Amino acid sequence: MTGPRAIIDLHCHTNASFDSLASPASVVRVAAARGLTHLAITDHDRIDGALRARDAAPAGLVVIVGEEIRTLEGDLICVFLERPIPSGSPVREAIAAARDQGALVGIPHPFDQYRASLLMNPDMEGVAELVDWLESWNARLIGRGGNERAALFARMYGLPGIAVSDAHAILEVGVAHSVLHGDPSTPAGLREALRSVTHSFAAAPDVAHAQSPIARFIDWARRAHRTSAPEPGAIGSAADRTDPER
Repeated sequence: MTGPRAIIDLHCHTNASFDSLASPASVVRVAAARGLTHLAITDHDRIDGALRARDAAPAGLVVIVGEEIRTLEGDLICVFLERPIPSGSPVREAIAAARDQGALVGIPHPFDQYRASLLMNPDMEGVAELVDWLESWNARLIGRGGNERAALFARMYGLPGIAVSDAHAILEVGVAHSVLHGDPSTPAGLREALRSVTHSFAAAPDVAHAQSPIARFIDWARRAHRTSAPEPGAIGSAADRTDPER
């Protein structure tokens, strides 16, 4: 593996999403403090929060403008967008619309039974040929086997499997991320860097404080269900667990 080392979280929300209270400025501040080098802001069906986050990003953090899109068949993640892609279209139309913008496309939480997970429908397996990655570890997935099933699917279809936080609060930012080699700051660079993906479940390489409630819960759920997934790492100090800009 060659090239610079990038620490990237490709699935993160701000208060532009209906289910998050974390301001874009707070999200990027915490992401940088925890050692991330690249962060995709992927709010539900909009990109204005990502644009604000990009404007507020501190030095050393590249914010990628993305969107989590609800298609008729399930959710998609698209990154490097210039304009939002409307929700409610067939999945293949949404992918085509993303490609028209030069965007990359991934499948989030593919086997989460509690969310709009694309691959819960076996008829959607062919969509794997149209995307650039699959989330083989989503830190918000609850239940037995979903992440393990996703990792197996990624291997079967030759897709890069990535780890993401799917953060909806600042205490979750970076709780899972992927380590790449290369420069994922452009679509071509990310596509190339995804070939070198390795996973890390610590929030950041320079943070070694107490686990967050979500990390502790994931750890408990994993042990309770006797899965073989790696242990998550610490995700930040108590000082990181408030959001004064909300």
